[in-house]
Amino acid sequence: MTGKLDNPVWHCLLETNQTIAIVYEGARFYHPDYCPFGAFKTNNAIPKEIDEYASLTENFYIVGEKPRYSDKIILKNELVCLQMIADCQSDIEPKNEILRLNSEYDEELFNLVNLVQPGFFRRKTVLMGEYYGIFVDGELVAVTGERMKMIDHTEVSAVVTHPNFTGRGFAKQLTAHTMNKIMNENKNAYLHVNEKNVAAIKLYESLGFKTRRKMSFWNLVCKFTTEW
Repeated sequence: MTGKLDNPVWHCLLETNQTIAIVYEGARFYHPDYCPFGAFKTNNAIPKEIDEYASLTENFYIVGEKPRYSDKIILKNELVCLQMIADCQSDIEPKNEILRLNSEYDEELFNLVNLVQPGFFRRKTVLMGEYYGIFVDGELVAVTGERMKMIDHTEVSAVVTHPNFTGRGFAKQLTAHTMNKIMNENKNAYLHVNEKNVAAIKLYESLGFKTRRKMSFWNLVCKFTTEW
């Protein structure tokens, strides 16, 4: 079943996340209010579909193989990630109180994630899964949650700690909590991490995640936008 992870965006939008999919003939995209990702199934001849989606959001990603695109689009960069999957639950015991974040914290969550990882977390990303946080003196300082989902796979995402509160083990506790929650639902927990982020990779490995493959995120922008 893990073969679906070779094209995770396509299969998430075909399965659990289909209600927030924008479907074209050769490609599927998340509604840009939720997530800036898209994918194609069998070949990379999707310039028309990319042009149409670019009219909805000026900055987005094709996940997987490199797409072909029209002269209206610019490839801003290729983000190469490791796709990692967990094969067992973590036995990490939390040292801090972990709270499930309800809608009261949507603005704090949005601001914190975009402070550390700008551009990936949209206003409605929070609706894609459960999110958990750690607070210090009433301030939300670390979060982790769920994003792309299939019937049998859920992505761990938004593993973020405020720069003033790193080094306290918050990310490890939150990631362990989230992956265990996913696996208690009889699903596989997986994630994507920049291949250059050595510290994060070591953290995930310490929790039982193993690298499955590399996955490219092709950042595309509309040539005529002036906002990037």
